Amino acid sequence: MKRLILMRHAKSDWSMELDDHARPLNKRGLRSAKALGDWLRSKGYLPDEVLCSTATRTRETLAGLDVEAATEFDQALYHAPASVMLETLQAARADCVLMIGHNPGIAAFARALPARAPAHPRFADYPTCATLVVDFDSPDWSSLTPGSGRVLDFVVPRELTE
Repeated sequence: MKRLILMRHAKSDWSMELDDHARPLNKRGLRSAKALGDWLRSKGYLPDEVLCSTATRTRETLAGLDVEAATEFDQALYHAPASVMLETLQAARADCVLMIGHNPGIAAFARALPARAPAHPRFADYPTCATLVVDFDSPDWSSLTPGSGRVLDFVVPRELTE
């Protein structure tokens, strides 16, 4: 059994004149990342491996989660399409992987993974810090196929911080 925790980065700060890759989180994003970390721990969804985009906002999201796991920062995940996310995941080694990336690729990847999408009004647009937890009956990541996952959970930060 393999488990994927698929997370979009938290809300970023557009007030500074920085290039897209260097844009940090704003205050709401920092709160959301902490809330998602608390949620992951409360549910027992703790990754053994993290695959994370190299962007500042994804790195800061990961830092805010406060999870301990072997981490790979991968430039290929920066604004990656779903196909690149799948290829990256298929090279993972741990049983439970957290992947942090960007829209629109992450939303497309999330829609492609489960056999049945969660009945959540925000799943289709995958807002900032949205998180999908999906299990796969697969002996290894390399044999993972889209449409074979079973959704365990889907949450958006607003549900945790209000």
